[in-house]
Amino acid sequence: MTDPKHRLSLSNPIHLLALGFGGGLSPIMPGTVGTLVAIPFYWALVTFGGIVGLWSAIIVGGIAGIAICGRASKDMQVHDHGAIVWDEFVGFWLTMALVPTTDWKTVLAGFILFRLFDMAKPWPISWLDKHVHGGIGIMVDDILAGVMAMLSLWLLMTYMPTLFSMTHSVLIMQ
Repeated sequence: MTDPKHRLSLSNPIHLLALGFGGGLSPIMPGTVGTLVAIPFYWALVTFGGIVGLWSAIIVGGIAGIAICGRASKDMQVHDHGAIVWDEFVGFWLTMALVPTTDWKTVLAGFILFRLFDMAKPWPISWLDKHVHGGIGIMVDDILAGVMAMLSLWLLMTYMPTLFSMTHSVLIMQ
């Protein structure tokens, strides 16, 4: 039996994005590795594009992700294979959208919260994961995990600000 990952090529731009620039090829915890690979892109987005750049990437990445993940899934002949991690990129970026900062403590908290919601898949994430298919299905559960993590991170930042240092933060409103 052929490994579905062998049906993809990093020289194909759609596959390259779907595989998170290779992060999804990790033999262990590809979703976690994919999210780690998303962090430098997040930092670049908030550093050079601010809140507008981040939200633009979330919107464009989310819409394009439907096609990107759908195509990679079709090429792999497996729905939502673990190597497809573009959805983790968008989900993590969304997690950070209400508190766009480069402060490492906040980014770490966002990473942990996103991975927690993405892996645990509380309702309604689990329902969407099982009932929505294709590129939309691949993206929607991570987008909802990102929304839940975003709201959780915002609540932590708002009501427990001493846990985080905002000394290196990017302006939230530009």
